[in-house]
Amino acid sequence: MAIEFTKYHGLGNDFILIDNRFSCEPVITPEQAVQLCDRHFGIGADGIIFAMPGEDNTDYTMRIFNSDGSEPEMCGNGIRCLAAFLAELEGESRQSNQYRIHTLAGVITPELMSDGQVKVDMGIPRLLAGEIPTTLCPADQKVISQPLEVAGKSWDVTCVSMGNPHCITFVEDVAAIPLDHIGPQFEHHPVFPQRTNTEFIQVVRPDYLKMRVWERGAGITLACGTGACAALVAGVLAGRCDRTATVELPGGCLQIAWSEVDQRVYMTGPAKQVFQGKYVI
Repeated sequence: MAIEFTKYHGLGNDFILIDNRFSCEPVITPEQAVQLCDRHFGIGADGIIFAMPGEDNTDYTMRIFNSDGSEPEMCGNGIRCLAAFLAELEGESRQSNQYRIHTLAGVITPELMSDGQVKVDMGIPRLLAGEIPTTLCPADQKVISQPLEVAGKSWDVTCVSMGNPHCITFVEDVAAIPLDHIGPQFEHHPVFPQRTNTEFIQVVRPDYLKMRVWERGAGITLACGTGACAALVAGVLAGRCDRTATVELPGGCLQIAWSEVDQRVYMTGPAKQVFQGKYVI
């Protein structure tokens, strides 16, 4: 079977996009996703995104398989790529620059801007320990600047869910973090029953953050959209940054804003098509 695909990336966080609008089930299995995402024996990607029929009065549904075959609730860079992919699929028949997309994290609304950027309404962050989930605090409490022992060191962490779990810690120098060593220890720490994404944040200015990320199910990536959103929320909760800031990732910058008016988080960044092809399974 030959699978047609389009490759996109958002700040180097790269995805294989598959037109799955004819079925409510992904056309490939998680095991096949691992094969396609392999950078030596497959296409190479951080994950596979399926454009599927909408549910609950949405335009489309987004499903994702990570490079390890697991399925996350949502992906910020991925949904920008999906919006650009849908606009390409629709072509001249496209009626709107905005889509309502059903995800496992709820309904997310990306909008294609005239300058080529994609602005995404990422929704209201979930802040209670039971919502993240984590056992660091009682389920009805926020997890702000709590100590967590990882790799023989105590880290102050703040936890946020953007529909998927994030553990954020602030450091003096993100470049000095041995991410490949401690990232897996955060991800699989027993206080996170569904594992966690982990963001290491250096506050350059209240309106400018540097970030490195270990993504649950994907490892080190060049960017993480939900992670950038969670990082800004954590920075505000911990009194370290403004409600609007640039977040610099290894792959480039995202603009993140946490509105005081509606409490929703807005992310703006690029989505770039790289190539198209067919993969024979």
